[in-house]
Amino acid sequence: MGLLSRHKKEKAKAEEFYRKIGKATCPYFGVDIIFNSDGFHHLQFSAGSERKKEELLLKFTLLPFVEDIVKKSGTIQSYRKQWGVFGRKAQGPMKQMEYWGLMAIMGDNKIGIKVVLRKVGDGNITFWSVMPTEKKDKTATDENLLEK
Repeated sequence: MGLLSRHKKEKAKAEEFYRKIGKATCPYFGVDIIFNSDGFHHLQFSAGSERKKEELLLKFTLLPFVEDIVKKSGTIQSYRKQWGVFGRKAQGPMKQMEYWGLMAIMGDNKIGIKVVLRKVGDGNITFWSVMPTEKKDKTATDENLLEK
């Protein structure tokens, strides 16, 4: 199967899976983490352009671990606060944004996974991203890493 057809198939599966999550309670915050369209959009795009297909396949493969990580995380491994433009328009309002990183070792192959959560202003905490904790290569497609 070619890269484009594999991407199309995996994206459809990931999107269906993602929509079924909806929300998950995180013990650290004691509130529901919201899985909205902004999070799924950010999985696919960065700085306005689509991520490389290999990177997308990796993120789609890690997605099934996200809900479990959120539901079991009692600690935060990273935190960042910044001011930024909110919304898809580059001229949207500036708002305070907070980002938290949850990390866990998951799967049979003991993969290090980082889940990023985001809060804009006084809004809900939402899912923002997922990635391997190892900085191998942004386009890594190591089949051993991707196996569950």
